[in-house]
Amino acid sequence: MRNTLRELRGERGWSQAALAERLGVSRQTVNALETGRYDPSLPLAFSIGRLFGRPLEQIFFEDEP
Repeated sequence: MRNTLRELRGERGWSQAALAERLGVSRQTVNALETGRYDPSLPLAFSIGRLFGRPLEQIFFEDEP
């Protein structure tokens, strides 16, 4: 799954550690999310959407075949 987390985080000037703290996860989790190595749980995805004030469809995208 692709996502726009890196861009959204960058727009706010947050480090991975700062985003991780706001989400209650580790910096390594944020890194794995941004690089596509980890897909978030549904509760985490909703937390991300609320934090950035966007629907999930504007943050997460299905990988193209």
